[in-house]
Amino acid sequence: MQISILASLSETGGRSPIDATVENLAQLHDEGFRRVWMTQMPYEPDLLTVLAVAFREVDGIEVGTGVIPIQNQHPMLLAQRALTLSLISGGRFLLGLGMTHAAVTEGMWGIPWDKPVRRLREYLDGLQPLLAGEAADAPGETVTTRGALQIPGASAPDVYIAALGPQLLKLAGRRTAGTVTWMTGPTTLAEHVGPTLREAAGDRPVRVVAALPVSVTDDVDGARAQAAKQFAMYGHLPSYRAMLDREGYAGPEDAAIIGDESTVAERIRSLQGVGVDEYVGVVFDASPDNRARTRALLRSLDS
Repeated sequence: MQISILASLSETGGRSPIDATVENLAQLHDEGFRRVWMTQMPYEPDLLTVLAVAFREVDGIEVGTGVIPIQNQHPMLLAQRALTLSLISGGRFLLGLGMTHAAVTEGMWGIPWDKPVRRLREYLDGLQPLLAGEAADAPGETVTTRGALQIPGASAPDVYIAALGPQLLKLAGRRTAGTVTWMTGPTTLAEHVGPTLREAAGDRPVRVVAALPVSVTDDVDGARAQAAKQFAMYGHLPSYRAMLDREGYAGPEDAAIIGDESTVAERIRSLQGVGVDEYVGVVFDASPDNRARTRALLRSLDS
């Protein structure tokens, strides 16, 4: 099972987010990580612009978006940006897409959140031909894409969908490289996510990329309390609340992987047995020593 790590544009330590991202990716590469996933929060700098700089400065490490929301940019614009990043990086870019949440799309952007399956399907109808170097002719109810791009030398990045519900998982299985999940525990991954995705994919290989908070620590209670506070909003957002309820978790702190090296290693290894192809560690502990311990364990588990 591949082991990756999550990075954030908010982890700047008071520095420019561009400089901080370059330094962070360089450090993670030097520590031995092969792949980093990065989030795009609505209040942060533009992730794809930051990555355009970071890919030029840091070689030898892959970066995936976990995830880019689709509602606030047209498929042709995203295809232009994604192919440009693929060109800059020499094919080290992975494109994770998602629907974000109604509180963001409707509350902040004034864009409808309804018809999520149709929206994502029509978005892929326009995006994927363009990424493949073909013309798009995809009229839709929620978005229409027509035209072609000319970006010589750019390879199409693998596309992943943040899918939790059955219809989006089926769409991910039929159309993309797989799914990126968050706050989704082992029972749900084993009984819902993996089977639904792979049944829809048929003979085509797809991947389950599962992100969960992790802390290697001797202070389990302290880390649980920190996780409960830091990730509290995911206990209220409907899509993640549904995944926590499926697992029987009271809150996000129950989804976090916390303990000493042997405990954390055992729980991470067990994910492979429930169909996870790649685990993304979300290192959240405020202690620099515990963060270093956690990263060291994650590196040792990568295969």
